[in-house]
Amino acid sequence: MKITDLRVYLTRAGTGRTWVFVEVDTDEGITGLGEATNSGGGGALVVGRALEMLKNDLEGHDFSDGLVGEDPEHIDSIWHRIYRRFGTLGSRGFATTLASGIDMALWDIKGKALDRPVYDLLGGPVRESVPLYSHVAPADDIEACVADARRQVALGYEALKLDPFSPEKRKHHRRYLDGKISPGAARHAIELMSELRKAVGPDIELMIDAHGNFDVSTATQLCNAMLPFDLAWFEEPLQPESVAAMRQLRRNTDINLCIGERQYTRWDFAPYLQEGLVNYIMPDICWTGGISEMKRIAVLAETFYVPISPHDASGPINVTSGAHVLMNVPNIYRLEMTDHARAAYDHVLTEPLDIRDGHYHMNGKPGLGYELDHDFISSHPDPEWEALR
Repeated sequence: MKITDLRVYLTRAGTGRTWVFVEVDTDEGITGLGEATNSGGGGALVVGRALEMLKNDLEGHDFSDGLVGEDPEHIDSIWHRIYRRFGTLGSRGFATTLASGIDMALWDIKGKALDRPVYDLLGGPVRESVPLYSHVAPADDIEACVADARRQVALGYEALKLDPFSPEKRKHHRRYLDGKISPGAARHAIELMSELRKAVGPDIELMIDAHGNFDVSTATQLCNAMLPFDLAWFEEPLQPESVAAMRQLRRNTDINLCIGERQYTRWDFAPYLQEGLVNYIMPDICWTGGISEMKRIAVLAETFYVPISPHDASGPINVTSGAHVLMNVPNIYRLEMTDHARAAYDHVLTEPLDIRDGHYHMNGKPGLGYELDHDFISSHPDPEWEALR
């Protein structure tokens, strides 16, 4: 079998983000589907153009071998070639996002060729379905946020996450400067978490996502202030660049810590695991290198008895690919998704995801199990992508 074509689609399905999908064709008529969504700052446009560049050799350029003509079953070889190709640009993040979309598509091809779901090829299922956690909103309206939490608990979700600092800090996300929060915004966050805990009771798990907005002293104060609410974790309290900062925070709080959406490979996670700095890790399967690297990270984390909980800020193939890995590996917490995006997930697929009772139920079909709805995709393009083309 040989790869014959690669196609990239950028679509807006109604979530406010552009989703990036890739299809890889073969000479045996099997097409694989992957996702390489990158949010913020025009990242989707950069990734889309770079994915197209992977299709063919670049004449006269070194390290620029294209995918057309390659054997799609050589998944690891192709992964490493993409990862090393962009070493001077930064393989972790940029190149791993490109590798993610291709990797998913190649696993989809392999599963279809063998008539087996991907989780079977990873070693088979160790559970019947994948537990989920969802997001509650809006954080700036305590009463409405509590009502949303109650609604989702009634749907069967047993774990919920939010950023209670976002009413003030939303405008600073990705614009980190001083790492501070006003006393009023901190009090609002504490009141919100208190009311949520009262509303959902002690058995529903609650998590905070801080989006890396704080310095060490502020993060320490906020983590310790949230201890009474029995959180499953406090996520991304700090920016991702400094292991030393995480060491200092770890020494000064007993709350469970989670990091990982901006750590991209096994090499990035290794020091956090080796030093016992985090209780959970959350690699994003669209950014870390796809199914192959997610499985490798999970195996690494298992040796430290740390659960993985794949991050999702993307579309349904992100969720689905993560679910295939979690069907197979033992050391999991839950798979991230948001109930608010379920309709958008289903818009871009030919059949809906089977999400019920707080779990993702796999459909058992070969490969990833889903196909793009090309009528929807073609009628809902990213306008800037269309302009570039």
